Amino acid sequence: MTLTVRDFRPADAKAVADVRRLAVPHLLATPQGVAWEISTAAAAQRRRLFVAERDGRVVGALRASLLHDSSVPGQAEATPRVHPDHRGHGVGHALLAAAEEHLAAAGATHLYAWADDDPRSRSFAERHGYRRTRAGRILRLDLTAAVLPPLPSPLPPGVRLLTGTDLDADPRPLYAVEAEAAADEPGDVPADATTYEDWLRHTWEHPLMDLDLTSVVTLDGEVVSFTLAATDGRGRYTSAMTGTRRAFRGRGLARLAKTASLHRARDAGCTDAFTGNDAANAPMLAINQAFGYRPLGDEWRYVRELGRDTVG
Repeated sequence: MTLTVRDFRPADAKAVADVRRLAVPHLLATPQGVAWEISTAAAAQRRRLFVAERDGRVVGALRASLLHDSSVPGQAEATPRVHPDHRGHGVGHALLAAAEEHLAAAGATHLYAWADDDPRSRSFAERHGYRRTRAGRILRLDLTAAVLPPLPSPLPPGVRLLTGTDLDADPRPLYAVEAEAAADEPGDVPADATTYEDWLRHTWEHPLMDLDLTSVVTLDGEVVSFTLAATDGRGRYTSAMTGTRRAFRGRGLARLAKTASLHRARDAGCTDAFTGNDAANAPMLAINQAFGYRPLGDEWRYVRELGRDTVG
């Protein structure tokens, strides 16, 4: 069979979304989302979406991008996704080679990727010179059977529950809370340089973002906590981010935000809720376990220093 790697074309959107869902079942992927992430990429990201074909059929894809939302220069990300029926034929290798060559030319010094915690995936990463850094936990909640905690009634004094739609005219206060929370998340690279314009374009306006299911907590009129929700129209819901301002942590506000979002998700017909946590994020893991989320799988973050000996 003939294997080729090329740049994404708009006509590939459905095939790429299908490959992503098959390769990583917990991922939310739609043709609209795939097309969006390419059409709205910031110039500083130097983003490219590579597509692998075997005899004219799309069997793999990889998004390569600089992490321009970090204050640390030279950081990049790229994770190959390969159709399960086409693994072991060099597809992942070819995609990674294209990504490394592109990102090294774009000035990247370190390339981060995710790999499932299974022997085949770990072996692939290590053979290509990547070293393991952090563990991640993927969790699933069956919304058809879950016993969600009730929302408090009445709410604590000064507390209000809003949706993302309530802030759609001016989401900047929510951006400020997310920026603070994201900067404190465990990780290899700090996410501390996202501008409001980038956040608006790449997060708030993303086609998977569900503003009706996004939950916002205010205290005396100030946005202090939130849960961003994403859905794919297939009954699948993902907590894209949950966070609280530093000065208001430890009061149960993140739990309140997520409780409200999950109730609305179930009422809207969502059947499966997914979330991912860094293994070192004990507070969020505890919250999710209390909701009834159960382990779906583990994954590892890997990194490689880019140089003359890249795969490409």
